[in-house]
Amino acid sequence: MRITVHGRGAHGSMPHAAVDPVVLAAMIVVRLQTVFAREAPPGETAVLTVGSIQAGTTSNVIPDTAVLQLNVRTYSEATRGTVLAAVERIVRGECAASGSPREPEFELFDRYPLTDNDEDATARVAGAFAGHVGDRAGPAEQQSASEDFSHVPVALGVPYTYLFVGGVDPDLYARAARAGRIAEDVPVNHSAAFAPVIQPTLDTGTEALVVAALAWLAPAP
Repeated sequence: MRITVHGRGAHGSMPHAAVDPVVLAAMIVVRLQTVFAREAPPGETAVLTVGSIQAGTTSNVIPDTAVLQLNVRTYSEATRGTVLAAVERIVRGECAASGSPREPEFELFDRYPLTDNDEDATARVAGAFAGHVGDRAGPAEQQSASEDFSHVPVALGVPYTYLFVGGVDPDLYARAARAGRIAEDVPVNHSAAFAPVIQPTLDTGTEALVVAALAWLAPAP
């Protein structure tokens, strides 16, 4: 979601003549942290991240607008609707509290459906993995990553299963696990330090695709 909030620009030496959209945006960011803490049921998994704030061009000028970009991830349409409604309510409320001269603007973009693996297809592929690599394969935990992959099988009306292949150097991961520093020492995707090891990641990924294809194309037991 892209949100534009409006203020009234002025010189930095005369903040009383302005409606500061930078302060308004900061208040919105802080208040949005309460959406899941106070509005989502306990145990409901969801993520709301403000990934970008853009306002102003220099230190001594209060700008007219601020633009926030949000990332919302939920596991049900009902929760998604609740979250988006709460975001809009909070933004409008903070704009009113700040005396914003114009209503905020909301733009939704890059929306993807939930990736929900078919149980039978997943069991079939998982069994093939277990037979090929043993305990190196296992169920993945619930992920908050978004994925446009599910558009394709949903459009075709076919079952699907989505799989992951590990790409972290095993020695690095083991050291981080022993030190209790996985979050700090193991770079995740979109981190500037993220770089999967080429091998055995490439061979493992290729094997996984072949094994999954053969399991799916083989006659059902």
